[in-house]
Amino acid sequence: MITKIQVARLDDIDRLGSRTVRVEDKEVAIFRLSDGSIHAIENRCPHKGGKLSEGMVCGSAVHCPLHDWKINLHSGCVQEPDHGEVTVYETEVDEATGAIYISL
Repeated sequence: MITKIQVARLDDIDRLGSRTVRVEDKEVAIFRLSDGSIHAIENRCPHKGGKLSEGMVCGSAVHCPLHDWKINLHSGCVQEPDHGEVTVYETEVDEATGAIYISL
């Protein structure tokens, strides 16, 4: 069963910014890219557990602040030569209210 949960509003996240929310037992990083799109991923690098919400976003990847692993925000896959992946959460933005939802 998929559950849709409101986690933020567009006004809460600057372009190129991020926000962390806890949903049940999961910590989720929400990113707003330069094109305005919203992406949500597990807030834990598969390498050493770095907080991805504290990393730098370049294009559609976030760089882990600990060891610069690059994680694709669309797929959750780590860029080669490193390997691994994080959970990606489907996002939806209500254009009328600015509410951001993720699906679990």
